[in-house]
Amino acid sequence: MERLFRSLKSEWVPALGYRNLPEAQKDVGSYLMDYYNRQRPHAFNGGISPVVAEENLKILSWIS
Repeated sequence: MERLFRSLKSEWVPALGYRNLPEAQKDVGSYLMDYYNRQRPHAFNGGISPVVAEENLKILSWIS
């Protein structure tokens, strides 16, 4: 979790913060669900995103 929050703060959150809570919720949700999980490469996963790593695991373990 600490790494996630570090990445969120250093890669995504604007330097001056957000104007209001709904704007922050929408933007942080977008970061987590779209960018962090689906696009951002993770060194732990061999440079692929968590979603791709999970799909590869399912293929290897024959889980549908």
